[in-house]
Amino acid sequence: MKVRQAAVALAVTLAIAGSAHAAKRDNTLRIAGNQVPESLDAYFNNVRLGVIIAHHIWDQLIYRDPKSNEYKPLLATGWKWADPKSLELELRKGVRFHNGEAFDADDVVYTLNFVSNPANKAITQQNVNWIEKAEKIDQYKVRILLKKPFPAALEYLAGPIPIYPNEYYAKAGPKGMSEKPVGTGPYRVSEHQPGRLIRFERNQDYFKESPRPQPAIEKIELRLIPDQNTQAAELMAKGLDWIFNVPPDQAKQLGAVRDLSVVAGETMRVVWLTMATREGSPVPVLKDIRVRKAIAHAINREAMLKTVVGESARVIHTLCFPQQFGCTDEGAPRYPYDPAKAKALLAEAGHPNGFEIDLYAYRERQQTEAMIGYLRAVGIRANLRYMQYAAMRDALRESKAGFAHQTWGSFSVNDVSAMMPVFFKFQADDVTRDEKVRDLLDAGDTSVNPNVRRSAYKHALTRMAEEAYVAPLYSLPVYYAYSKELDFRPYADEIPRFWEARWK
Repeated sequence: MKVRQAAVALAVTLAIAGSAHAAKRDNTLRIAGNQVPESLDAYFNNVRLGVIIAHHIWDQLIYRDPKSNEYKPLLATGWKWADPKSLELELRKGVRFHNGEAFDADDVVYTLNFVSNPANKAITQQNVNWIEKAEKIDQYKVRILLKKPFPAALEYLAGPIPIYPNEYYAKAGPKGMSEKPVGTGPYRVSEHQPGRLIRFERNQDYFKESPRPQPAIEKIELRLIPDQNTQAAELMAKGLDWIFNVPPDQAKQLGAVRDLSVVAGETMRVVWLTMATREGSPVPVLKDIRVRKAIAHAINREAMLKTVVGESARVIHTLCFPQQFGCTDEGAPRYPYDPAKAKALLAEAGHPNGFEIDLYAYRERQQTEAMIGYLRAVGIRANLRYMQYAAMRDALRESKAGFAHQTWGSFSVNDVSAMMPVFFKFQADDVTRDEKVRDLLDAGDTSVNPNVRRSAYKHALTRMAEEAYVAPLYSLPVYYAYSKELDFRPYADEIPRFWEARWK
């Protein structure tokens, strides 16, 4: 690690005196990511890079303007609630998928009915499990029937629910859609080497009425490079034009390079420590609330913001992003950094000399290592188990892991129903299984009265904090580094919109 960091520092020194980025060559934007999506099919992926890719290939029915938060027509030109469990949408005419298929009601009905059917095992089931079924009214009109009232429906239709071509998807299935994605979005996939490379080309036939502007950049080349130092070195060597998730210390180095821009900002992604308490947990020590509270008191969140996270982030005390509808920490107990109290709680729980435990993680390794340092200072000897997200997620779901450094960006949905129910409503990722929390979340998810929703979520968040089921830590900023020749704007929803980017 130190050798690689030294190499990056040397590259920075050389790059400071170097010439300007040759960024405009053949109008191709070369970018990198360090997560490998398990699938390019948006419904069978839940890592951030896969979400970013999906927004470039596919369109949703509705578009939420990231500047105004206003809902605008995308594949649907209009919508209305017939009743609290029935939403009708008028569809746009004249749109075609990348393979030439014409878009109409059949595509909407097939997509929604396929992915909302649990038998088809969509990984992102939590994004569509509110849908009972979709019905075709006529060629350009559909009705979505809900299982229960779900006031956040429009927010989901504007986010993690892209529409697929029914004929192609019926033949290709999720595997084929991952290998060769087909959408209506501003970019089409021209080449896909799984785990290595994805090439995109501008969709020359992208419909002019879209609220998303016509892309100015003709081609995008995405390389999957797990090592962040390698990415930084390639950026400075002009083999890349844009990278993200840059660690704060590296961002500071890259900011000294005259032909690079480095920007950062808080995102909707939040960070916490998961502690499994459900039956069959592989770490029974976490079933003791005193141990869970000790872990919460052991982490110095404020110091981590200044050293390894980034000061544009903020400490959180409940498991949600503060600006999401329904998120609050009012009335919830807090666990300030207090190593003495952590040690006392461990001793009271019968662990005066601490204990050994595996801590699973999949990103922001520096942050995990800092957490391990704080835990060891109170006697908890945490061993790092670092892996790809899908492997960690499956280990938690299968009760092979019970202690994890997790993050969640809510698929950029500005509602707590995209956060808490995923991990506390008896779904696959719920490693706690508290019936009271589940029932409160269900009340919040289904009421059409916003005050009822807020109250239900508040009580659920308070109980989660009282029981210390998780240790909420902070929101996560993202640092982007890119050529100064690129006109790029980041957004808080953690989706880089390359269809808006252009060369200066």
